[in-house]
Amino acid sequence: MSSRIFNFSAGPAMLPTAVMEKAQQEFLDYRGMGASVIEISHRCKEFDQIVDRCDELIRELSGLPSNYQMLYVHGGARMQFSAIPMNLLPRSPSNKAIYFETGNFAKLARKEAEKFGNIKIAASSETTNFDRIPEVSVADVDQDAAYVHMTSNNTIYGTRWQQFPDTGNVPLVADMTSEIFSRVIDYSQFGAVYAGFQKNLGPSGVALVMMREDLIGNAMPHTPTLLDYKVYMDNHSMANTINTFAMYMLMLMLEWKKEQGGIAALEKINEQKAKILYEVIDHSDFYLGSAQPASRSVMTVTFNLANNDLAGKFLTEALENGLYALKGHRAVGGIRASIYNAMPLVGVQTLADFMKEFERVNG
Repeated sequence: MSSRIFNFSAGPAMLPTAVMEKAQQEFLDYRGMGASVIEISHRCKEFDQIVDRCDELIRELSGLPSNYQMLYVHGGARMQFSAIPMNLLPRSPSNKAIYFETGNFAKLARKEAEKFGNIKIAASSETTNFDRIPEVSVADVDQDAAYVHMTSNNTIYGTRWQQFPDTGNVPLVADMTSEIFSRVIDYSQFGAVYAGFQKNLGPSGVALVMMREDLIGNAMPHTPTLLDYKVYMDNHSMANTINTFAMYMLMLMLEWKKEQGGIAALEKINEQKAKILYEVIDHSDFYLGSAQPASRSVMTVTFNLANNDLAGKFLTEALENGLYALKGHRAVGGIRASIYNAMPLVGVQTLADFMKEFERVNG
């Protein structure tokens, strides 16, 4: 696999080489069936076993409480921007929900929710270009709201919630697409958590929704069938044909996480990877970190060059050195290194060494 590059793409993101090789080995003949996993029925017992194994591993790895359902939902995380309000807003007599706006996807989620109800922004860091997580308290949360929505990690701006806010009796809903299963979390703090597969779970197009059972079954009357979480719960996420290959890859990814020692072990490695890059940034005037230190993400390291004219050269030479997809999001520019679970420590160290050498030559 010497031709493999270090892929820092924000998503679809790199997968572990071992997972890709396993999928390659089984692609034409899934475990003796004589057919590929993408050819077999989503209602056959072999595929049932895949979904059951995903359920088992998620529960084991995350410590998800028994009163939470695991739903595998079409449309990725963006579809949940609509599904969340359609399923949860009816819980509030005032049809109200609270949103914390900490970046682009938090804003998109809020704008989508406004189509369905009374949405209030209780905290935002937009005035500082989303370079930090805003201060919030339970006093910012109207207790008659149906839910509070947050985006736990911000892939464009490189920030994350280090601790999760107290929302009183109002269920907290989190979009964890870019950091799901990258750190140990007490999921009982949340009414619901959702995440697109394409960063830490597998291929794009599907989302994992983990939701407290008492919140399911409140959908608006006009909610489309495949946006109603109760439909997914009642049919083990197979009311229609699920993305079978994505579910297979999810199973392999979860098994890989278990083999690495579980979420706690991955969290230690993730913190080590982020520390390597932040130390290069902090000990240099050549590189400028985008996020305030107290709000820095572990999954997404964003920075600029003090001389922005060198950014293009940096990206070109990085690619020549096998460091792929480091260009910052079009909304902010600069450099962005997405270092999800699958990014090996050696990849991050290679980037750090390149940054030091690039500064030596061009500084």
